[in-house]
Order: sequence, then structure tokens, then C-alpha cells
Amino acid sequence: MTAAGPVRTGDPERGTLDKAADENFPVAPFFLPKAWRDDLMAVYGFARLVDDIGDGDLAPGGADARLLGVSPEQAEDRLVLLDALDTDLRRVFDAVPHHPLLRRLQPTVRRCGLTPEPFLGLIAANRQDQLVKRYETYDDLLAYCELSANPVGRLVLAVTGTSNSERIRLSDSICTALQIVEHLQDVAEDLGRDRIYLPAEDMKRFHVQEADLARKTAGASVRALVAYEAQRARDLLNEGAPLVGSVHGRLKLLLAGFVAGGRAAVHAIAAAEYDVLPGPPKPGKGRLLREVGVTLRGEG
Repeated sequence: MTAAGPVRTGDPERGTLDKAADENFPVAPFFLPKAWRDDLMAVYGFARLVDDIGDGDLAPGGADARLLGVSPEQAEDRLVLLDALDTDLRRVFDAVPHHPLLRRLQPTVRRCGLTPEPFLGLIAANRQDQLVKRYETYDDLLAYCELSANPVGRLVLAVTGTSNSERIRLSDSICTALQIVEHLQDVAEDLGRDRIYLPAEDMKRFHVQEADLARKTAGASVRALVAYEAQRARDLLNEGAPLVGSVHGRLKLLLAGFVAGGRAAVHAIAAAEYDVLPGPPKPGKGRLLREVGVTLRGEG
């Protein structure tokens, strides 16, 4: 679901939070007020933990399972771990959670008046990952992104006290685009997990077979398919970009970073001639900064 980071070792809380540096977008940059940074990192820690459970990327040793009250015999069962995380999440709202990342989240939930729904959506998306390995249509994929990506943007708006219906709509476009971009970057990695997020109807349209995705480099059909999906992501980013102009100050720069991160990643995919199979095409910092400028000026 999200870009893989370094292997987590030692302190489960620290290991998870350290992955923020590997995302396509800024999680809690230095220019934000400290209270916002703390709250955004708390939200990120939960989202990253959910994904690590769903992707089987927890640190070796079973520390997270023990913290969630899961027995050693079930410590590798992702659905059991997700159910345990669901239970611990509910403690955030009415008791004392067990996992340190959820204890870290609790003050943010209380201070910002957050509700369980977006957090439960992220858990539901990872449950779906254990059960659904292919998506027939683009609409099916969008429904998945509604659970896996859009809650994050809604939480950012809630944490910063800027949420309204129009901003949520624009944020959803940006977050869905970022999720699609990550899927394109991680085609090979996802296939290794027996997951394909490219809609089957689009694969058929471009005459792409699953075996084509397992090659070391992409052929013409795969490149055409990736270009098609990348354009969809680009269009969604453009659709959501007015969100940046609807806010002011440092929040405007943060949201511009989200949009710019997606645009820069799409550019990196295009610069690789849409051959994503050797590994995730990553944008350089220079390109990212240029895209930030373009987004702040309302261009692109």
C-alpha cells in the first residue's frame, strides 16, 4: 500500500516512525508548528503500523504481536493481528491502549476530536489486502483507495482544523492519486506479494498478461498500461490541487508538498519511460522542489 522503508529493528515505535522519510510526500516537515508535527506523526505511526501488519513487514521477534496481546502461535496471522489492532484502537477512545503507537495517538485523538472512522477504514483496507488480490475495474480500485488512502487526507484536515466538505472532496482526489502512484511504483513488489492493483479490465485493454508483470523490464504493452494509469493519477492530482489554494500559511506549503510529491513521482515514472518493473522510479529533490513551486503558483 505504501512505499516500503527500512527493516524495523529495536524499538517498535521508533522503527515505525523512522519510515516517514521514505514516503513520496512530507509527513510532518520542520516548518509546521510543533503541535501539528506531533499530531501528524502520531497519525502516521498508526497508518504505518497498519500497513506493516497488512504487508507482513513487522520487525522480527514478535514485539508488536506481544504488545497487541497476540499469542506467539498467531503472531504471523495478519488477520488476527489486524483484529487485535482494531481492539486496541477502540481503547484509544475509551480506555488505555496497549501498543505505544496507539498510546502516542490518544492525545491527538482527544485534542483534535478525531473519530474512529478513518482509522477503522485503514484497518479495513488491510483486511481487504489479505482477501482481495486483484481488482476487476477502476471503480473497484477507487473503492479500495477510499479505505486505504483517503482517510489519511481527512485526518490531516481534521488535525489542522481545516476540514469541510469541499476540502474533503479535493483531498480525496489527491490521496487516491498518491495511492495509484505508489501502486505503479510498486508493481513488481506487489506482484511478489501476489497482489495486482492494475485493474484487470485495463490489463485486457492493453493486452497485458500477469506474466508480463513478472519480467525484469516492461514491454511496450505494460509501458502503455502504466502510462494510462499514470495519466489518471496526474488528472486526479490536478483535480485536487485547488485544495492548496483554499488554505493559507504553513498548511498551504504542506499540502503543496503532497501534490508536488505525487506529481514528481509521476514525472519519475514517465522519465523511466514507464518501465516500473526494475524497481520504483523515484524523483530527485530538485524535481520535487520545482513541483512545489508550480503547485503553489496554481499551475500544472
